[in-house]
Formats: sequence, C-alpha cells, structure tokens
Amino acid sequence: MKSIRILLTLLLFTLVTSNALKAQELNCQISVTSRQVEGTDRQIYNTLQTALYEFMNNRKWSSYSFTIDERIECTMMFTISDRVSVDQFKGTLNVVLRRPVYKTSYYSPLLNHIDRDIEFKYIEFESLEFNDNSFISELTGLLAYYANIAIGLDFDSFQLMGGTPFFEKAMNIVNMAQSSAFSGWKAFEGTKNRYWLAENLNNSSYSKLREFLYNYHRLGLDVMSENVDGGRQAITESLELLRQAYRDKPNSYLLQLILDSKRDEFINVYSGAPDNEKVTAVNLLKEIDPANSSKYQKILEK
Repeated sequence: MKSIRILLTLLLFTLVTSNALKAQELNCQISVTSRQVEGTDRQIYNTLQTALYEFMNNRKWSSYSFTIDERIECTMMFTISDRVSVDQFKGTLNVVLRRPVYKTSYYSPLLNHIDRDIEFKYIEFESLEFNDNSFISELTGLLAYYANIAIGLDFDSFQLMGGTPFFEKAMNIVNMAQSSAFSGWKAFEGTKNRYWLAENLNNSSYSKLREFLYNYHRLGLDVMSENVDGGRQAITESLELLRQAYRDKPNSYLLQLILDSKRDEFINVYSGAPDNEKVTAVNLLKEIDPANSSKYQKILEK
C-alpha cells in the first residue's frame, strides 16, 4: 500500500510539473506610449498595455505544446498619436519578431515592421474577446492577425512551409475585416498593408521567399554554430532564392520586409568570409536590394 501511495504521489508530481512547464506559444512584450496625446487621463494607457499583454500571452493560438523556453519571442510597440474620441485611438504599431539560433545565445530577426494604419476602439477594463469565425473588434482582430503572422514566420524558419496554417488564419481575419470601418485591411487601400502581407504569405507565387526563410535559418544559421563554412554556403544558396523571387516579383511587399529585417545580419554573416564568397554575396545582394548597394559594399571592406 505504501508503494502505491508513493507511485501515485510521483505521478501527480510529474503531471503538475509537466503542466507548469507548458506555456502558450508567445512571449510577447507589449508597450503602449502616448506622449503625443494631450490630456490628463493617462491611466487608460497602462490598463490597455496590461490587457494587450494578457491577451497575447495567455491565449492558446494553436494545438501545439510549447515549453516556457520554446516560446516565440516578439515585441509589439503601440505608439498612440491621437485620441480621436473617448474610446477611439489612432497611431502606429511596431512588430518585432526574432528566433533563436541553434547552440548560440544569438537571436536572428525575422520581422521588424511598422504598421502605420492602427485605429481601434477601447473602453477601459473591457474584456478583449476574439473569435476565429467572426470579426468582433478591430483591436482583437489586429492582435490575432499579428499573432498568427508571428507564429507562422517562426514555424516557416524551422520547417519548410511550416507556417501555412497560421498564414491561412491571418488571411481569414483579413477577409472577415473587409467590413471594418478602419484602414489597413483592404487591397485597394495601398500596396503595403495587412492585406498584402497575408496575401503574399499565402500566394504560391511567393513560395521562394518562404523557402528562403527555412533554408537561411535552419540550413544556414543553425548549422553555422558547428560548421561555419557549411552554414554560410547554405546562406549564399538561400540568397539565390531571394534573387529568383526578386526577378519574378521585384515589388513584393514580403521581399521588402525580409530585406528590412535581414540587411544588417547579411553584412555580419559575410564579414569573416573568404574574399570569393564576399564577392558572390555582394553581387547577389546588390541585385536583390539595389537601393542599399552602398551598405553591402562594406562587406568587401571588412
């Protein structure tokens, strides 16, 4: 009987410990700044920041089990520029996403994007509700959209086309948001908004860009911790995918976002490369990103 009690105690401890170690997908740091907004009611922004943090980090976004250490690192920085009315706010959102590189303390940037079409309604202390099948509010629709974009990009970097289910969810949110009174969701509103990011990620015409995300990170950066030359060679090969994507669709919104997040990292990756690899990489990068040719030229000077 005593042995049975010990066994049951150990089993219970294991279950409790296991559940304690499980976590939601995101480790998302949230900030809300409102320095540009006049008025004395500042507490609402602190309340909003807490509500956003809890919504992003306490919600389960998929059926996958994550440990605390496996959570996806992201930052969302809301800058409120105008309080249109008592419950309506306008501003920008900077979304930053990064992923760990195997056997290193380094985090590689996956996304560093500023959404300039942020406008939503919020009543202090109201519950933030979201439903996969209906567009309940601009604010939670916005948060859910970027949650799925972030998880999808992270999954793409670890498994070829692994982010597809999440990009489909993001596109579904875009489709439901077509009736929204606020901008950023519709194709005709511009070429660089939430609609076009989701469209690019779901469009097979841009599959080379998603293939790049996997080859660059999983076959390149992750390998460099144990085989610098082999990993860097895979990165050079992944740049060929970017060149093909550029030649096919030079004005792709997704391509521009990738370049914006990776430009400095490209330069660092090749800073210690042999001269012949530097020349190859610089020629590729100058073709893909001609507006920043002078920055890539610095690779040859290191």
